[in-house]
Amino acid sequence: MKSPELYHSQFPPPVTRTTSAGRRSSFTIASDAFIFFSGAVAALLLVWAFSTYSNPQPHPSPNFNTPLPDPKSSVTDDVDCKYEFVSSNGLNLRHDPPDPNFYDDPTFEYTIDTPVKNWDEKRTEWLKQHPSFEPGSEERVLVISGSQPGPCSNPIGDHLLLRFFKNKVDYCRIHGYDIFYNNVLLHPKMHTFWAKIPAVKAAMLAHPESEWIWWVDSDAAFTDMDFKLPLHRYKNHNFVVHGWPKLVYEKKSWTSLNAGVFLIRNSQWALDFMDVWSGMGPQTPNYEKWGEILRETCKDKSFPESDDQTGLVYLLLKEKEKWGDKIYVEGEYYFEGYWLEIVETLENITGKYNNIERAVRSLRRRHGEKVSESYSALWEPYLKDAGYGKFSWRRPFITHFTGCQPCSGRHNQMYSEQSCWDAMQKVLNYADNQVLRNYGFVHRDLLDSASVSPLPFDHPA
Repeated sequence: MKSPELYHSQFPPPVTRTTSAGRRSSFTIASDAFIFFSGAVAALLLVWAFSTYSNPQPHPSPNFNTPLPDPKSSVTDDVDCKYEFVSSNGLNLRHDPPDPNFYDDPTFEYTIDTPVKNWDEKRTEWLKQHPSFEPGSEERVLVISGSQPGPCSNPIGDHLLLRFFKNKVDYCRIHGYDIFYNNVLLHPKMHTFWAKIPAVKAAMLAHPESEWIWWVDSDAAFTDMDFKLPLHRYKNHNFVVHGWPKLVYEKKSWTSLNAGVFLIRNSQWALDFMDVWSGMGPQTPNYEKWGEILRETCKDKSFPESDDQTGLVYLLLKEKEKWGDKIYVEGEYYFEGYWLEIVETLENITGKYNNIERAVRSLRRRHGEKVSESYSALWEPYLKDAGYGKFSWRRPFITHFTGCQPCSGRHNQMYSEQSCWDAMQKVLNYADNQVLRNYGFVHRDLLDSASVSPLPFDHPA
């Protein structure tokens, strides 16, 4: 039976092993044996879930720290219009000179099965033609997510996907990131978790101004609206994924990382890497053979199909010199975190934050949403001992609902249906409270998505 969840990642991560402020702390690190056991249990449980995906329906701390045109004016054939519009972030959105660039090449294709060459040079030339985009280009991020083209079979699935999408839009608006949401297959045979790779490639080519493309699964929610990616950590890398290097290189486990959230640099390296990665997918004649190779490489992988996550582990193991040295396996913070270990910690974290705010007037001062980042920076001295990830009382960055499948409703048998939906409500409302606060309201009950109350002045004093 076809599953409509085209972009869903089917793999819950092992129990998270994290550090605080960039250094390993003994009380925060579970034993490797426990981690591996947890990953193995998750893997076995998800063999069942996999069947629903068969087809579509500083440093080292991660503290990361003009007039409008006349509407009566006609548009001339000259692309470089008479009137230019400079956006609030200084970008000239109407300047596209007639000088030729890669977009004018009739052989240039966006499809995953058509290689692109000399992309770094093409990007550089495009930025020179569009000088307003050059400042800050190295830090510019485009967020991508996606879901199925048709309605969800789960009665509340479409509502949940809308809430997850709103969450991503809120985060991007606060931090000035662009966002692209795709709900069509850009390659008819690359479905489920494979569907994201053609979308990421197309987004790279459509956004030469963005240095980073950030894929976030539809069932993943930003849970800390203040936290920003520590891009300085990745200056020598082109790909970032959440995982545990020891489980990758020593255990060779297919659950040693989670490919449902990843950051990839807009570069020729990335295009070449995705050509190789996607070469393990269902659109290739070697799909079944790759399934066998991946099972042989990762002995704990019990299902036969080739998948993107195990394929990524394979490339780290077998082609480390070519690809692995540019891949950053991030385990220092919740680049994406397993929802089951996060959801019950939220109330305690809220209490910790409220206690700090009661003692520090500047942290609870009301302010406009556009200046939220400056207030986020004020928090850092008070969070230096909070740590990151599991056993931390810092807000988790991203909560990923692997195994819950909000659209199809075919949740993993490990969880009850109600536990998935309640947890999603809690996490989404927890994040929404951080947004609503700038508008003067709050969800008093994390299990009540419909009701809000006005916040009193000087809350939470």
